[in-house]
Amino acid sequence: MTLHAPSRRELLLASGVLFAWAHMPRAARAEGRDPRFLVIVLRGALDGLAAVAPVGDPDWVRLRGDNALRLDGETPALPLDSFFALNAAMPNLHRMYKAGQASIVHAAASPYRERSHFDGQDVLESGLTKPGAADTGWLNRALAALQPASRVGGKEAFAVGPMTPLVVRGPAPVMSWTPPRLPPATDDTVMRLMDLYRHTDPVLARALEEHKDLAMIARAGGMEKPGQNKGPRPQGPGAAIRAYFTEAAGTAGKFMGRPDGPRIGALAFDGWDTHADEGVAKGRLAILLGALDDALGAVESGMGDAWRETAVAVVTEFGRTARVNGTAGTDHGTGTVALLAGGAVKGGRVIADWPGISDAALYEGRDLKPTTDLRAVLKGVLRDHLRLDERALASKVFPGSEQVKATGGLMMTA
Repeated sequence: MTLHAPSRRELLLASGVLFAWAHMPRAARAEGRDPRFLVIVLRGALDGLAAVAPVGDPDWVRLRGDNALRLDGETPALPLDSFFALNAAMPNLHRMYKAGQASIVHAAASPYRERSHFDGQDVLESGLTKPGAADTGWLNRALAALQPASRVGGKEAFAVGPMTPLVVRGPAPVMSWTPPRLPPATDDTVMRLMDLYRHTDPVLARALEEHKDLAMIARAGGMEKPGQNKGPRPQGPGAAIRAYFTEAAGTAGKFMGRPDGPRIGALAFDGWDTHADEGVAKGRLAILLGALDDALGAVESGMGDAWRETAVAVVTEFGRTARVNGTAGTDHGTGTVALLAGGAVKGGRVIADWPGISDAALYEGRDLKPTTDLRAVLKGVLRDHLRLDERALASKVFPGSEQVKATGGLMMTA
C-alpha cells in the first residue's frame, strides 16, 4: 500500500496545519472498525455562550442584553433542545446534530484557570494541569500508547514544518503537511506578544491584534503561487476566511477519507480572540463560526464513506467572560463549549451539568463556571472510539488524571 502523494495544490490548501498519524488502531481494527479521529484546535478562546446560547436560562438576556442570541428577534438562533440554541451561523452543525451526528459539551474547560492564551494553549495541548510542564502533546502520547494494526501509506512525513503544534509533538511518528510559503512569524509568537502587551501597553496590544487579523485574512487569500491561475476571488465579508477554513479542512478530510490515508489528525484555526466588536450575529464571531461550520461540512464531504467511522473534536483553550465589555466584546474567561461531530458520534445532545449564569453562579463573578473537565470528554472519545486503555489515558496521555473519569456514551461504539 502506498502513501498518497499530495499535489502541490493540496499542500497549499492544507496550509501547514494538518498533522496526521498513518497507523490504524489495532484494537478497533480487530472489531472490524476503521475509525478516524480529527482534532480541531480553535486558538484565541471561543465564546461558548455565543456559539451555544442558554436561551432557556432566565438570566440569559439580562446577562448579554442585545447581544443575547434568542429563538426570535434580531439575533435568532437554531433550537437544539428546550434550553440551548446554536448560533445561526452554523447550519451544518445543526443538521448534523439533528441527524444524531453531533453533540455539544457545555460549561467545559481544561484544568487551566488563568487567562493567558499562551499558557492556556499549553495546558490544552499538553494535557497536563500546568503550563510548561511537558514538551509533548496529549494526542501524540495517545498515538504512542495505541497498538498499531498496520501502517497506511509508505512514508512517515511529506514535509517538516518549523513549528509543530504541541498537541502532536512527541515520540509517535506524525506526518505533516506544510506550505512552501510560510508566514514571517508564528501565531504562537504573536499570541505571546499580545499577552505581554495587553498588560503593559493595551493600545499596542489592540493594534497588534488587529494586524494579526489582517494577516490571517491575507494568508487566507494568498495561498496560491504567484502567477498561478487563482480563479475567482471569494467575495463578501469573511469570504476569504471561510474559503481558507473550508479548503484546509476539506483537504484534511480528503486525505483522511482515503483507504490509504492517515487515521488520526489535528488542525488549528486562529483568530477567536474577540475583545472588541465581537459580532455575535452578523460580525466577526459570526463569520468565524460560519467558517468553522463550513470546515465541518468540508470534512464530512472529504471523508466520503469514512465519515460514518469519524469523530471530530473541536476544542479551545478557554472561554470568554459571561458579560459583554465596554467595547462590545468579551474578555478572557473560563467555561466554554467542546463540539463533537461525525458519523461515529452518538449525537443529538447538549451534554451539560449547567451551572447557571446568575451573578452568584459565575466563576469569580465573571465567567461561565466549568463543570465538565475537557480531559474527561477527550478520554471518552479516545477510549470508546480508538479503544485506548484507561490506565494509559490516566498515566500517559493525561498524566495524573486518575480522578478524571472518561465520559461514557459519547460514541456509537461505546
